Amino acid sequence: MINQTLRMLKYCLPRWRARSVPLRGRRVSTGGCLIIAATLMLAGCSHSTHSPQQRPQAWLAPGARVTLPAPGIAPSIRSQQLLTGRFHGKTQSLLVMLNADDKKISLAGLSSVGIRLFLVTYDRQGLHTEQSIVLPQLPPASQVLADVMLSHWPISAWLPQLPEGWTLKDRGDKRELRNASGKLVTEITYLNRQGKREPISIEQHAFKYHITIQYLDD
Repeated sequence: MINQTLRMLKYCLPRWRARSVPLRGRRVSTGGCLIIAATLMLAGCSHSTHSPQQRPQAWLAPGARVTLPAPGIAPSIRSQQLLTGRFHGKTQSLLVMLNADDKKISLAGLSSVGIRLFLVTYDRQGLHTEQSIVLPQLPPASQVLADVMLSHWPISAWLPQLPEGWTLKDRGDKRELRNASGKLVTEITYLNRQGKREPISIEQHAFKYHITIQYLDD
């Protein structure tokens, strides 16, 4: 599966031609409805995994797969964001709505005029994905959830899920995921916003992509 994912990233992403539209003084790329580097990814038009005992899995690095923590989180999160991703020298942006509470997490991708392009929902019944338009086949939706949950979920929820020898630690305004050899795999940078510690960038060293997060609901 990891080889298939990397092949899709290599061959699908460069072929996608982006165009830009204005958004309140910004120009937002809608090409690929915003393929955020190696993350904002959907496979197929609709898919669900229903067994709570078989929670979705995602790749932390080539050869290192992880089962995602349970979906619930408190306090709840509700945020509208502009994500800008850089991968293989290409930069694209996407509007997303993130909602998470003690029962589920949902992530919706929106066009510049507010039309929903896709919806990813993770609850106790499993992972559900919906696609409103035809997109090139992209890596699994669980990959984007891994980054979102790695950024927001407490470390205590992640530690039991990590491969043996891997570590996840908060260091000042950073959160660092390291493999069993101590090599930095993912680095998340935070900013204190309205009394909350919220992620503003994700650097994924294993798959070589970078995401910046701009909050639009201030």
